[in-house]
Amino acid sequence: MLKLLMIQADLPTALDTLATEPEGISTKFFDLALKGGWIMIPIIALSIIAVYIFFERFFAIKKAGKFDSGLLEKVKAYITTGKIDAAIALCQSNPNPASRMIEKGIRRIGRPLNDVSAAIENVGNLEISKLEKGLPTLASVAGGAPMIGFLGTVMGMIQAFYDMSAAGNNIDVTLLSTGIYQAMVTTVAGLIVGIIAYFAYNILVANVEKVVFKMEAATSEFMDLLNEPA
Repeated sequence: MLKLLMIQADLPTALDTLATEPEGISTKFFDLALKGGWIMIPIIALSIIAVYIFFERFFAIKKAGKFDSGLLEKVKAYITTGKIDAAIALCQSNPNPASRMIEKGIRRIGRPLNDVSAAIENVGNLEISKLEKGLPTLASVAGGAPMIGFLGTVMGMIQAFYDMSAAGNNIDVTLLSTGIYQAMVTTVAGLIVGIIAYFAYNILVANVEKVVFKMEAATSEFMDLLNEPA
């Protein structure tokens, strides 16, 4: 009974400790970020840009990869019956890169196959360019954020050595803390942003390659359709 009363008495204190601990941890992270100095501003800006590009491109590429596998069969049925306009309307109702490439090929039916293939290839190049929008910027963030972090490291060490020389014989660890904090915090922040941006870039590139494969497979099947004997 006595132990139960002691536990009940200590419970409010334990709950207060749990409630204040996350706030203390977040405060420590915020304080460390401030110690990185003004060089943290471009690093934080690059992190925001990287996150925006990744999520915007991820969902756009995912949407572009949704291709109806039965579309080509319907297009074939329309073409063989001479319903070209219906085939074009069907492609337009499926807004994705592969459908737009097939639509361009349908509009070129009646011309030499080389002209049809060239028109489809041109549309494909434009679609791939749209899918890769923002990826060079993300790659630049992956390479630039660590470099900015290293710049902060050099600046912090210069500040630390300058404080040492200015202090003379009165060197104190507290006196050197500003430069050392800047050197370490900016390095860590730059590397974190760079690593995340690097993996995000490779994820998007892999997803783009999957969409390109679907585009190539769809257009190849469409060209086979045109090459079939009447």
